[in-house]
Amino acid sequence: MTPSRPVVDSSMRNGQLSFWMARDDLVPPPTATLAGDLDVDVAIVGAGLSGLWTAWALRQLDPSITVAVFDAHQLGFGASGRNCGWLSAKPVGIRQVLARTAGREAVIEVEDALRRSMHDVVAILGAETIDARHGGALQVARSPSQQGRLDAYLAYSRSWGVQEDQLRALTSEQARERIRIAGLTGALHTPDNYCVDPVKMLFALAGRVVDEGVAVYTDAPVEAIAAGALSVRGHRVLARRRVVVATEGYTATQPHHRRDLLPLNSSMVVTEPLSEAQWAEIGWRHADGLSGTAHTYFYGQRTPDGRIALGGRGKPYRFGSRFDDRGRIDDGTVRALTAMLSDLFPDTVVRLAHAWCGVLGVLRDWSPFIDAESEPGVIRLGGYAGQGLTAAHLAGRTVADLITGRRAAAPAASWIRPMPRRWEPEPLRWIGANALYRAYSLADVLEERSSSARTSRLALAANVVAGR
Repeated sequence: MTPSRPVVDSSMRNGQLSFWMARDDLVPPPTATLAGDLDVDVAIVGAGLSGLWTAWALRQLDPSITVAVFDAHQLGFGASGRNCGWLSAKPVGIRQVLARTAGREAVIEVEDALRRSMHDVVAILGAETIDARHGGALQVARSPSQQGRLDAYLAYSRSWGVQEDQLRALTSEQARERIRIAGLTGALHTPDNYCVDPVKMLFALAGRVVDEGVAVYTDAPVEAIAAGALSVRGHRVLARRRVVVATEGYTATQPHHRRDLLPLNSSMVVTEPLSEAQWAEIGWRHADGLSGTAHTYFYGQRTPDGRIALGGRGKPYRFGSRFDDRGRIDDGTVRALTAMLSDLFPDTVVRLAHAWCGVLGVLRDWSPFIDAESEPGVIRLGGYAGQGLTAAHLAGRTVADLITGRRAAAPAASWIRPMPRRWEPEPLRWIGANALYRAYSLADVLEERSSSARTSRLALAANVVAGR
């Protein structure tokens, strides 16, 4: 069988932040312009999901708290406006890492809290408002080695108390009943995922925050962060109780914090709407999020307007922790993602509508953190490694508990820890990040040529170096 190729032509948009952000019918909530010095109780740097959920939670706990949020760009400029739209209860971080700092029971408790948070977000913002569809998530295997990793992950999850109703194995036949991907050997399915429109979700949250009396300032770059104070466009912002820094991958722009979080790049494409006949060929009738088990994995969703949105790593890291040009991606990454679509659905010809990329923040130990101890008067949070839509809500509630003195009630107790060791300096950081991605890519090729159910030794070695 010769795989079909998605059609790429000059009408395909590239960049413009994302497909979600480039739509003409978007109506962002009103934001403010900072025109002078300001005194508040809590100043939050970053108007993504982490910053906005923190603001929302603070006002829920104590309506008398004055809160201001500052963003260097527009709402949706960062990862909150460029992601795939998985509102998932997938475990965030490496369980062994967090168990060492907080204990096994604390890790299990925070994973239970993630499941509750996933539903809470939908209840707070409204399923119709954010286009939330509760199908679950399907992780597919397409080779003996991938199937071996799925089987091992299922056994590992069982050892952490994950039951059949939270994660179950599907045979190849059962998996094909949910989606007809070429070469399926099996899958894992969890009900703990909604597919949402991420920008509608962000804008709905921002609207709620503004309605709560929080001032959200855009085009307001923070030039300096100190204990209890910010400098914003030359204006002084006094934060009487705390400064919260929720800048994820963009933390790399801050002096003395350039190596805290790696701005890891991820890229996406979205197709033009498919016909009913094409959807019948693919069989993707459920609202499942979709992901793969290769080392250079993919992830995707069926959008509310009948498109396939599909993502992968692309160029994983830019030298010096630099960022993209408003989401524009290179031709090689577009070709790689179109080839992935062709490989998954070889009998269905689709036309690409938009391609884009963005960065997410990754700590050296690949686990989230809420650091309230390292800097007087400052709390830093983030490091969700691609699972931020739900994790940001839980982290924001936890930070609000810490600020209002409810530390014992903090729902993400296992994330409260000092910042782990920093990433290596350049050029080691660039060499390591890109060499690891090449190693994983080669491991995928070697595994495709093998009938063994074992993971490639090259990939296992790369896992050790990466700290995963």
